[in-house]
Amino acid sequence: MNDAEKKARLAEALRANLRKRKAQARAQHAEPTPQSEFTQPAANALKS
Repeated sequence: MNDAEKKARLAEALRANLRKRKAQARAQHAEPTPQSEFTQPAANALKS
């Protein structure tokens, strides 16, 4: 294995790692699914 091959493999590994970390960050910051707009008012109506 020569130096150029080693650098190419390292560069690809770094790109793959970056893609993986970006996907994880997007998954962590994804907005939670909104509840039905009727859920909260119905609960409040029962309290009255």
